[in-house]
Amino acid sequence: MTQVLHDSLESITKEFRSTRRTTLDIFSQLRQEDAVVQASDFGSPPNWHLAHVSWFYQKVLEKHGVKISLPEEINLAYLNSYYQKYDFILSKPQRGRFPRPTIRQTLQYRSLVDKEVVKFLKQGNINYHDDAYYDIKLANQHEMQHQELMIYDLQYYFNRFIDPNDNFRPSSMKSFEAREDSFNNTTNVHDLHPSMVKIPGGIYSLGYPSDQFCYDNELPEHKVYLENYLIDTFPVTNGDYQRFMDDAGYDDYNLWLADGWDLVREQDWNAPLYWTYEKGEGCWMKKDFRGNIKINPKEPVVNVSFYEAHAYARWAGKRLPTEAEWEKAASWNEDLQRKSLYPWGEDMAVHKYANVLESNNWAPSRIGTYEQGRSYFGCFQMIGDVWEWTSSEYGLYPRFKSKFSEYTDKWSVNQKVLRGGSFATPWLQIRNTYRNYFRPNERILFSGFRCAADP
Repeated sequence: MTQVLHDSLESITKEFRSTRRTTLDIFSQLRQEDAVVQASDFGSPPNWHLAHVSWFYQKVLEKHGVKISLPEEINLAYLNSYYQKYDFILSKPQRGRFPRPTIRQTLQYRSLVDKEVVKFLKQGNINYHDDAYYDIKLANQHEMQHQELMIYDLQYYFNRFIDPNDNFRPSSMKSFEAREDSFNNTTNVHDLHPSMVKIPGGIYSLGYPSDQFCYDNELPEHKVYLENYLIDTFPVTNGDYQRFMDDAGYDDYNLWLADGWDLVREQDWNAPLYWTYEKGEGCWMKKDFRGNIKINPKEPVVNVSFYEAHAYARWAGKRLPTEAEWEKAASWNEDLQRKSLYPWGEDMAVHKYANVLESNNWAPSRIGTYEQGRSYFGCFQMIGDVWEWTSSEYGLYPRFKSKFSEYTDKWSVNQKVLRGGSFATPWLQIRNTYRNYFRPNERILFSGFRCAADP
């Protein structure tokens, strides 16, 4: 047991250091002027992300009796996101008005927190089953979530500049040629026409099946009943979605939920976020981390709201899958009669099988890529590339017990569940049972979808 505990503490320390390094790798490529700007009311300044995640570690350490002595000039009052138990909360739209701590102070603060967390772990006074171990793992995962949120904010911020070269171009990003070579060498099926596969119904155990770390909203595993259903083998592509647009999908109120139709008219939606029609080019284009590019019809559509996904599914004569249907299509192995942690099995090296942050693509990959990442039923790209909207309301599972109050529990209303991760999701964070949730109108996240249907 002592050796197992030692290994787990060594592993979590390594994970902590790697996570902190990745955040700095993303942040360090920003100009100082860009690091303190809030791109939108629903985003946060990169510097705030950087400081807030350190504040979260500090609160975890304080929970377990560790006090951090900070220089008087570092004021942390601006860093509470939404935790009522920590008193003052600076409202989200206000974060850009207070560039505090300064970047210099933020980096100093991170360094102090790093030393305290490593010291806490080296003491070895925590057990694998202790709250302290869970809370440090949660803080690591929390920072991974903010890495992805920061990438959302970066794309939204840099999209405003007319010059396509005035952009966030990470040094780790693969060149276009390298991406093409990767696609061509990985699989030869990316030109297959999308199809649907049949998934058998019956009793299915929904939720995380192991005693390893997961978020509390993935628990407890519980039984649900599913009818037989069909699900797309690929995410809906840009080409698919453009046919919906060309068929006046944004003009037909019959396809839309009432709130979605109101948004279409009020905000003049006629395409996914970031799409613009260039008359000179005669085609749809968008600016993303690759620059100003033509829409690739073979890539999964991204930056669409739940309302847009729902309208497309109705137009196509289909529907969105429930989260239980999505999870079974990703997890279940009919031959073994059990679930797997990932669509391809139990191998945790997610970046080998899916397009995630460590793939360094910084964009969705074409459908059919990562053939080895297919699920048992033959569904491609269920992990990585784009988060996938489901029809399920975000609620807590029966017999839910919170492991960290105000983290996942108080948001279980007026949100939709997404599954699967995106090209900006760190590989250590994602798995088949991971439950993301956003409001149905939001498009800043790297969200797409696949459809389901009744046989």
